Amino acid sequence: MTNPVQLEKDIIEKLSQVLDPETGADVIRMRLIENLLIEDSGIVSYTFHPSSPLCPIAVYLAMQVKQAVASIPGVTKQRILVKDFIQSEELTELINLEV
Repeated sequence: MTNPVQLEKDIIEKLSQVLDPETGADVIRMRLIENLLIEDSGIVSYTFHPSSPLCPIAVYLAMQVKQAVASIPGVTKQRILVKDFIQSEELTELINLEV
């Protein structure tokens, strides 16, 4: 069983290291991650929204976020919703593919 409170702290700390290469700011400070929920089983759900509806690096940033969260011990699965992006549905589907 995972400690959701500690896992949330670890996730926020890790995501504060994921930088938007265009601004140099991290995704937490830019408020690109919302609705972070952690289940006792280690399933992490959150919403990612790029900095603009036409963000040219949205796929790159979404992958960086997913990889950062996946690297944290205790995370068993991610459920990611992408919003406020011109191709939100397609990116949501892509980013949630299990490889």
